[in-house]
Amino acid sequence: MDMNRVLKVSKELAVAAGKEILKIYEKEEMWKVEYKEGHMPLTLADKKAHEIIAEGLQAAFPDYALLSEEGEDDQKRLDNPYCFIVDPLDGTKEFIKKNGQFTVNIALCHQGRPVMGVIYVPVTGELYHAGKDMGAYLEEDGKVRKLHVSDRVDSPRVVMSSSHGCEEMERLLERYHLTELVRVGSSIKGCMIARGDAEIYYRHTPTMEWDTAAMQCIAQEAGAIFRQMDDSEMTYNRKDCVNRKGFYIINRQENKLV
Repeated sequence: MDMNRVLKVSKELAVAAGKEILKIYEKEEMWKVEYKEGHMPLTLADKKAHEIIAEGLQAAFPDYALLSEEGEDDQKRLDNPYCFIVDPLDGTKEFIKKNGQFTVNIALCHQGRPVMGVIYVPVTGELYHAGKDMGAYLEEDGKVRKLHVSDRVDSPRVVMSSSHGCEEMERLLERYHLTELVRVGSSIKGCMIARGDAEIYYRHTPTMEWDTAAMQCIAQEAGAIFRQMDDSEMTYNRKDCVNRKGFYIINRQENKLV
C-alpha cells in the first residue's frame, strides 16, 4: 500500500465532495430533505458527495472494499483486509440547521484498524489528515501544521454533540464540576481534541463506523486516547456497523471520567 497516494487521493476527493456540498448548502432551493430508517435526514448534498467519493476511490483503488453511509453495503467487504469507510456528509442535521458544523469523512482500515483518516470542513476549508505512524496534520489557508493533543489536566475542556443529548454525560459534567463546555456537530469534536482545543469527548449513545473511523485515526496520531466505553479497542469493517458501546476520546489518561 502506498500511503502517500492513498492520502493524496482521499484529500482531493474530500475537498471535491466538500465543494459540491457547499454549492447545495448555499442554494436552499436545491434542498430536498428525505428521511431514512431511524428518521435520519438525507439531502441531495449527501448523495452527490457520496457519488464523488465512491467513484473516485473505486477508480483509484479497485481492489479495496468500500463502506459508505449512503451506499449499499456489499458484505464481500468483510473478506477484504482493506476497506474505505466513508461518511460523505457527517452532520446532516447541522447542514440543515445551516450552522456550518458538518464534515466529509474518509478513512481507510486495514485488518479492522484505521490506518488513514481525512476530515474536511467545507465551510472553513480546514483539512485534517493522518496516516498510521505518520502523525496528524491540519491544512488551512495554504499552511500545514502538525497536530498534538494538549497537556492540560486541570479544568479540562469538554466537547459534546450539539444535536444528540446525553443524560450520562450531563451527570458526569456535574460530578466532576466540568464547566468549560462546547457543543459542536460532526467529527469536528474529535478534531478539536487532536489540535489541542479540548481534552474530553465522551459519546455514550450509539454511532456508526463511518462517524468515527477517520476521527479515530486523526485523534490517535495526534496523541489522543480513543477507546470504547468498556476500554476495549474500536475496530472496523464489521458485519454490524453500529458502534454500540459508545466511546471516549481524551488527551491524557488523567482526564478519564469514571
